[in-house]
Amino acid sequence: MTQNKANGFTLMEVMIAMAILAIALVAVFQLQSQSISMSTDSRFMTTAALLAQSKMVEAETGSTLTNHKEDGDFGLDYPQYTWHLEVGDTQLPQFKKIEVTVTNKLFISGGIYKLLLYKTAGM
Repeated sequence: MTQNKANGFTLMEVMIAMAILAIALVAVFQLQSQSISMSTDSRFMTTAALLAQSKMVEAETGSTLTNHKEDGDFGLDYPQYTWHLEVGDTQLPQFKKIEVTVTNKLFISGGIYKLLLYKTAGM
């Protein structure tokens, strides 16, 4: 008596292999999604910091530091970014507070970068 065994995989073996593959792919896709999110955040932080610094230099080199507020955008180069500049008093009368806020309109939450400088009013 000889038994013929069919070579191949059983349905249970295939289902277990598919489950292991699905778990591994979900983990890989989750890591990829997190990587893209972190890349977007770091790109925003870098761009917003440079834009805020350029706007701060403009405000700092202005002729006088009078209390005022301004709003604007960065033109066609950065259409999704806007800025808000505020120059105000501090508790010490010889110092002025300059605050630049850069916002990315495409971000639902977050997307705000603030830069703060205290400068003597006479200089």
